[in-house]
Amino acid sequence: MSKIFPSNPVPNAAGIGLRSQHIGEMLSRRPSAGWLEVHAENYMGGSAAVDALERLRESYPLSIHGVGLSLGSSSGLDRDHLERMRKLCLRFQPSLVSEHLAWSVADGAYLNDLLPLRYDAQALAIVATNVLRLQDTLQRRVFIENLSAYIAFEGSTMTEAEFLAELVRLTGCGLLLDVNNVYVSACNLGFDAKAFIDQLPAHAVGEIHLAGHAVNEVEGDIVLIDDHGSRVPPAVWSLYAYAIRKIGHRPTLIEWDTDVPALDVLLGEAMWADLLGQSIAFEDRMLAARPASQTSRFEAMVLPLQPASTKGPMPALAALATIKPSVFANHPRARRSGHAF
Repeated sequence: MSKIFPSNPVPNAAGIGLRSQHIGEMLSRRPSAGWLEVHAENYMGGSAAVDALERLRESYPLSIHGVGLSLGSSSGLDRDHLERMRKLCLRFQPSLVSEHLAWSVADGAYLNDLLPLRYDAQALAIVATNVLRLQDTLQRRVFIENLSAYIAFEGSTMTEAEFLAELVRLTGCGLLLDVNNVYVSACNLGFDAKAFIDQLPAHAVGEIHLAGHAVNEVEGDIVLIDDHGSRVPPAVWSLYAYAIRKIGHRPTLIEWDTDVPALDVLLGEAMWADLLGQSIAFEDRMLAARPASQTSRFEAMVLPLQPASTKGPMPALAALATIKPSVFANHPRARRSGHAF
């Protein structure tokens, strides 16, 4: 008989998406990882992977990420799929449950994609109804993820960020901020990525996703593809830094779904996310402790975040470099000792 696990809160740290290639190594090594996230649809049946997840669940906090509920479908949620999700959440008691602001079902046919919505009042009513049903069924708050986009509907009357903010107001749902998706969509559609983040209700953001993307040239235009197949690039790290400055540090996931590398690469990316978040938190604490008369001088020591070159094996270093490492080099004690903090 399967176990029923107590809820184990996801820490305010970086975790990794659990992929089948790494399950055996995770079981044998039990490496340090803040938490694990799995795709719900991979664990709804009985399999060796489900048994392995039960064992890993004893060591790691868990998030369940749905990809097939099709919250944008006007026909409503599939009853059987919803029931499988309910049983999965009851069994594993994840701290976080999330789904996408997308649709993937039409006339009973499941499409292997997450498709965008028209952002207007009619679509908002449909998604809100489906989110309320999902939350009522699971008896928990669900976090809704923004989508990567390649086209936009002319009939939209609000931005995706405004749509998400209204969805939070109507349903009480949370938000999963996928920073890579924001960056990809902003580049493809020509909007301001930072303004998108500014429009979100910060209190509702309970999780952040980071990933890599592909850069393609199509008829002379550059199109970014959200393929989750590489390291987090510097520009996404920089946008992540902006996000956590704006909304605060949140549990952050490293996603990698294609060309999946060795486990240590994912763990290394999670380490960089933790390091960047901790660096910003430390800087914020020092700013808060400074007398008001000295704050402007301190802020002048910190370089603004700028997208960095995508070259180099450790892109996170480029993002960290945008925060001046010698912030305290002019501190009197540093000058006396000859050391920088």
